[in-house]
Amino acid sequence: MKITKLTTYIVPPRWMFLKIETDEGIVGWGEPVVEGRALTVQAAVHELEDYLIGKDPFLIEDHWNVMYRAGFYRGGAVHMSAIAGIDQALWDIKGKALGQPIHSLLGGQVRDKIKVYSWIGGDRPSDVANNAKDVVARGFKAIKLNGCEEMQIVDTYDKVEKAVETIATIREAIGPYIGIGVDFHGRVHRPMAKVLAKELEPYKLLFIEEPVLSENREALKEIANHCSTPIALGERLYSRWDFKSVLSDGYVDILQPDLSHAGGITECRKIAAMAEAYDVALAPHCPLGPIALAACLQVDAVSYNAFIQEQSLGIHYNKGNDILDYISNKEVFKYADGFVSIPQGPGLGIEVDEAYVIERAKEGHRWRNPVWRHEDGSVAEW
Repeated sequence: MKITKLTTYIVPPRWMFLKIETDEGIVGWGEPVVEGRALTVQAAVHELEDYLIGKDPFLIEDHWNVMYRAGFYRGGAVHMSAIAGIDQALWDIKGKALGQPIHSLLGGQVRDKIKVYSWIGGDRPSDVANNAKDVVARGFKAIKLNGCEEMQIVDTYDKVEKAVETIATIREAIGPYIGIGVDFHGRVHRPMAKVLAKELEPYKLLFIEEPVLSENREALKEIANHCSTPIALGERLYSRWDFKSVLSDGYVDILQPDLSHAGGITECRKIAAMAEAYDVALAPHCPLGPIALAACLQVDAVSYNAFIQEQSLGIHYNKGNDILDYISNKEVFKYADGFVSIPQGPGLGIEVDEAYVIERAKEGHRWRNPVWRHEDGSVAEW
């Protein structure tokens, strides 16, 4: 079998899909994208295409190494996201050719299902409190929300009180046993992060996510000493080498690699194994489409330390299209009692509705995250 063609489709709401074709008629799908940089990743995919055409798609590990190592310059969001989508598609081809789900080829599943959480509200915490009860009523046992608005490096205590009030209201509304993940989104700098972490401690959170930006992770030591809440981080790290120091430092409890950003199934399986060796949990980041979610579930299936999976069904970013719109076997993501089942079909286990993908690619998108500014006019982390 030989790879014959790579085709990319930029589709709403903010995703990009990749189809890899072979001379035996078997095709694989991947989801290489950086939100807000889809065109850049698209170019990177097609630069890697030059090497892949004519190659045996089964040699996934070798292709990964060539794509990563043979270009001399390596790593970062764009390069690793391009590799990620290609890697997902190659695994999809191999699974389909052998009639096996990817998790079977990775050693076999250790679980039948995995807990999922649902995002509530929008970017502003004031939007979210009224939605928490509805999400729990739909069967979810864990939720996540943005924990604060823009916050300067040292800010006033009213913003801390507003964040605490939001979490307190949600905790009261849904009771003591529903998991609440609070995402600081890297909006908070070191001086305020330790204040927020301490003030939110009484609400028994499932985790706090990106309490500081990944590049400021030396601050995690002090934050960890201000609270016992598990700390999650990793959506803006892109390889096992990026995660190496995070694990060795010992202050992160949950790793969140993104299967569409951190080198795909091949790399994230290795990151998961590294985390397990440090007794650190795995919770893959996935506010993306159905291909990305299917890839995450393959790694969740074989990773003992995976405990919860992000998914984007109904997320506030999904304007115009949602994750089930692009697949024919919509029943594949079986949500029940706060869990989703591990797909059992060959490859990724999903059937992409190619005709619909082509139709929506005619509209495409140029999604950009908003630009926030502080009261003094300086740009704020979003």
